[in-house]
Amino acid sequence: MGHGHTHSHSENDSDCHGLHDRHGHHHAPADFGRAFAIGIALNAGFVVVEATFGFLYGSMALVADAGHNLSDVLALVLAWGASIAAKRAPTERFTYGFKSSTILAALANALLLAVAIGAILFETVHRLFEPSEPQGMVIVIVASIGIAINTATAMLFMRGQEDLNIRGAYLHMAADALVSAGVVMAGFAILLTGFWWIDPLASFAIVAMIVWATWGLARDSIKMGLLAVPARIDVGEVRAHLAGLEGVEAVHDLHIWPMSTTETALTAHIVMPGAPCTDAFLRDITDSLEQRFGIGHSTIQVERDSNSCGTEC
Repeated sequence: MGHGHTHSHSENDSDCHGLHDRHGHHHAPADFGRAFAIGIALNAGFVVVEATFGFLYGSMALVADAGHNLSDVLALVLAWGASIAAKRAPTERFTYGFKSSTILAALANALLLAVAIGAILFETVHRLFEPSEPQGMVIVIVASIGIAINTATAMLFMRGQEDLNIRGAYLHMAADALVSAGVVMAGFAILLTGFWWIDPLASFAIVAMIVWATWGLARDSIKMGLLAVPARIDVGEVRAHLAGLEGVEAVHDLHIWPMSTTETALTAHIVMPGAPCTDAFLRDITDSLEQRFGIGHSTIQVERDSNSCGTEC
């Protein structure tokens, strides 16, 4: 569990009109700075190679895959920067620290993917009107290198899956390996049939995959930016959990929101008429919220009756 602290203000020993704020801390098993650096270097170098061969040999499938990989390089840069910013200590101006930078990074990543989609579609349509015969063997060789690089990068992020930022990096690179495998298959199809249109068709298929991923990323990052309850948490279950605690008569002003892509906060007022209250009792509540729902930052306001002012004392 993380460290916690309690602020109690009571009129007498049996009055628990107080506040308890517990902060849980969740970290990946290790610092992923080296993994980010290696992944960015490998993939940035491959983007240059893939785009160069794509333009030289007239393969829009390679160009599209290079665009996809470039967006993922930028995504790794953003994720790395956000993970560093999220570790910075809170300040007088930024009292939550910079944890929400991970949410901004996800939204920026979605915007970058949208730009990449537009550029790839423009070039693919252009090649449809001015076709050039792609070299199937070149496509196979270059895309095969991509499979190796993307797989190796994904392996760097296999651990630490409880961190959504790290999990996102892993899924991006694993998906890239699958896309490169599709490009290899397109290259073999061109070799066997000689049909040049297979190449732009593969490009459109890659764009469709990027659109699908971008939509999901944009939707989730916008929801988090609007402080929506994380999808993994059922508000009804949290409310029922608090209402079911011994001595609790009612629960109101329940708010749950993401502080970052990995941390969730909660505030709630619980009505406990005549019930004794101790710091241990409040710690038990916040510990249960962390263990059952993964909510590591909980602030609980306890009121004597339903007519209490409901403010933080």
